Amino acid sequence: MSYSTEENSNSISATSETIQGESLTVEQAIANLKGSDLGLRFYAAWWLGRFRVNEGEAVTRLITALEDEDDRTPEGGYPLRRNAARALGKIGDEQAVNPLIESLKCSDFYVREAAAQSLEMLGDPNSVPPLVELLEKGLENSSTQENLHITDNLNAVIATPGSNPNPLESHNEFIKSPEKKLISEPDFKEPYDAIIEALGTLGATQKIPLIKPFLEHPIPRIQYATARAMYQLTGETSYGEILVRALEVDDLQLRRTALSDLGAIGYMGAAEAISETLAENSLKLISLKGLLEREIKENSTEKLSEDAIGVMNLMDSLL
Repeated sequence: MSYSTEENSNSISATSETIQGESLTVEQAIANLKGSDLGLRFYAAWWLGRFRVNEGEAVTRLITALEDEDDRTPEGGYPLRRNAARALGKIGDEQAVNPLIESLKCSDFYVREAAAQSLEMLGDPNSVPPLVELLEKGLENSSTQENLHITDNLNAVIATPGSNPNPLESHNEFIKSPEKKLISEPDFKEPYDAIIEALGTLGATQKIPLIKPFLEHPIPRIQYATARAMYQLTGETSYGEILVRALEVDDLQLRRTALSDLGAIGYMGAAEAISETLAENSLKLISLKGLLEREIKENSTEKLSEDAIGVMNLMDSLL
């Protein structure tokens, strides 16, 4: 993910004004978050997330901060809300799900982005419909309401105890429905990469026809997010190979993005390309670690697989 100059400047200035003070305790961070000093509140929200302080009052205060009106940028952004949304995802308390869903409606792009990322971390399937609502803003209008109603009902079935554990198997006719198209002038007003990554992690298989068109989006990182999600949802290697090819582009930041995405999906076919791409060894090691973790998880035997050993050897070569 990349951030605007406004986003970076707010983060840096708020931190530099407060980090010179004494080290925070949990109690002091919560007290600062309740206070009136905007810089201290901003830093406290970051600090509680950084150290994953899962205490009742901390979570409650962060949820309250999602509605803050005091900390505003000249452009109309909400810096405290951004930090609170990010912190709630890191802390992982499920009571943040509904407040974060509400934050998807915020006028601040970066609040919506942070909310989508945190909903991905929290993993609640109730997040899927509101995320899809944002995603559809980048698609041509069409008469899909009936199909969307069907899939929302499927979500309800999935959440019902005693129901068919995989009802989507009997609804392949929807999954194979005609793909949608991007709007003629692509929309840059929504954090589509964060939304799509969340839908991939949440296993929103029934939303494939709405996700796949973003492979054609003009912003490369949104293309990569879509390839990442499509691999997670289908297991098709063609989507992993899109990310492998991204490791050869000229833009270093895009290569870093591809490394992150490949590590997140654990695409074993990328191992050699990851080790050879022109990027920091530290990032390549993190990406290879993602491959190794998935390989071990999927092949949980006492003996390491050849793929796992190969990845470990590549990691050793980068140290």
